[in-house]
Amino acid sequence: MRFLLIEDNLKLAHAVVERLQLDGHAVDHAETLDAANACLDVADYDLILLDIMLPDGDGRDFLDRQRRAARRTPVIVITARSAVSDRVGLLDLGADDFITKPFDFSELEARCRAVLRRQGGAADNRKTYQGATLDSTAGALLFGGRNIALRNRELRLLEIFFAAPGQVFSKSHLMDRLFSLSDEASENAIEVYVGRLRKRLEGSGARIETVRGLGYRMVAV
Repeated sequence: MRFLLIEDNLKLAHAVVERLQLDGHAVDHAETLDAANACLDVADYDLILLDIMLPDGDGRDFLDRQRRAARRTPVIVITARSAVSDRVGLLDLGADDFITKPFDFSELEARCRAVLRRQGGAADNRKTYQGATLDSTAGALLFGGRNIALRNRELRLLEIFFAAPGQVFSKSHLMDRLFSLSDEASENAIEVYVGRLRKRLEGSGARIETVRGLGYRMVAV
């Protein structure tokens, strides 16, 4: 998944980015609303983490503009305000969730998972296709009595395929989902990860096939 973190506290931002990247997510960081808008001009995001008090404006105004423009990217607001009225106001503006500073990183990760799960219409963090189950919380692929541990980017790439079996994903789209603007990676990296996933899926009822000139899709064996 690709996240946009809008936070001007550099110490906190670096810690959040590092933690989410360890989970295999691509994370772009913007210190200001102007920088955030520039990121949104060139990339699509699965989730936005939004601080309220920023050097060039109020995060609530940013959130309000996003929703008025019918942009439905999920937003988790990071706030130091704990009053019920503040939280209610954020939800009414269109926030999908909020987390109060200071927070534990495990709670932030759980809230991210929950928001993304609701966005995808899933009841839990497991997805099943052709007898193979992807457990995002455990970071494992399950089938035929096997429990295969996945590396972080393998997990995130497999999440994309399990979310839409049969859909063709171009290399450029997968690059956009797996790598941030600051990452130095080429489309060859996608080929490497797809190759690894094909080995992980061997013996299951699913496989990843190449659609010549278009990209990859997950299909039944």
